[in-house]
Amino acid sequence: MIKVVRGNPTPEELAAALAVVQARAAATAAASAGGGGPVVPEGWSDPSRIARAVRHRPGPRAWARSYWPV
Repeated sequence: MIKVVRGNPTPEELAAALAVVQARAAATAAASAGGGGPVVPEGWSDPSRIARAVRHRPGPRAWARSYWPV
């Protein structure tokens, strides 16, 4: 059961919100019914990709090169 607790949505806004909720529920149900293992996050969202294996040497502007990936 979904209940609007604040505001006065138009029928179109309410229909759009319910469509999003239904689509999300269907996607979750399909993913769990697929029998696959846990969902692995994409590589671009992995924070360890920023870490580098090579240490930077001290020098001019070394502080700027220490954080941002090249």
